[in-house]
Amino acid sequence: MTITIGKPCAISEKGYKVHNEDFIFPLPETVNTNQRLFLVCDGVGGAEKGEIASSLACDLFQAYFSTFLEGEPTPDFITKALRYTEAHFDGYIVEHPEATGMATTLTMLYIGSSGVTLAHIGDSRIYQFRGGEIIYRTEDHSLVNSLFKSGKINSEEMRRHPQKNVILRAIQGSDHPVKADVALIRDVEPGDYFFMCTDGMMENFTDEALSSVFKRQLPPDIMKDVMMESCNGKTRDNFSFYIIPIQNVQESAGIKQNILSFFYSFI
Repeated sequence: MTITIGKPCAISEKGYKVHNEDFIFPLPETVNTNQRLFLVCDGVGGAEKGEIASSLACDLFQAYFSTFLEGEPTPDFITKALRYTEAHFDGYIVEHPEATGMATTLTMLYIGSSGVTLAHIGDSRIYQFRGGEIIYRTEDHSLVNSLFKSGKINSEEMRRHPQKNVILRAIQGSDHPVKADVALIRDVEPGDYFFMCTDGMMENFTDEALSSVFKRQLPPDIMKDVMMESCNGKTRDNFSFYIIPIQNVQESAGIKQNILSFFYSFI
């Protein structure tokens, strides 16, 4: 399978916060249609530690990929990239004790020859849109999502819950090895969009509101501006996202496209 993408669009803004603890890879000004790896991270920890955690995670993850990836990023390979990142978190904290307690979410998207590989930790999200409809969305590793799944709160209470920012998984270091959820999406068609975002976007966008933007079939750069306008001056949290348009999908000779998505969960 050969997947061709259009020009991706992205932003990363601090909202009403003093510091931007989100970090994305690649930076918007450097991305091109040959890009295969995308990362969006939301740091936590306060006192600037969150922005260190998110930028370190992006730098270390992409360094591991560029150095060691051969073929497709399997769940085992992604596990090793996480352990590599956690070990370097340990080293940074030893040299900078003030960074103790820093952590970050992570979303990863890789466009390969078998499909699109996704991985996520925490409450930053990845969506797949087709015709404006959500056909895939990651499941938040958060307290409110856990409460919702157990039937203790409803969807509206999730949005207003005082602990809605509490996450249950994050990259922290070797003392707290994290589990990522990984999916290989083989059902990819021209005109699809993948959308990666931090939770700050959810202050102004429900799933339905996001769908309405993608249903308008605007060029990606215009969609970016629409989302930016809806968040700018209204979002208390940092907000970051990547819009990745799928331009063309060509099947390898003799291989029929598998319409299933394969999900992995590992330690």
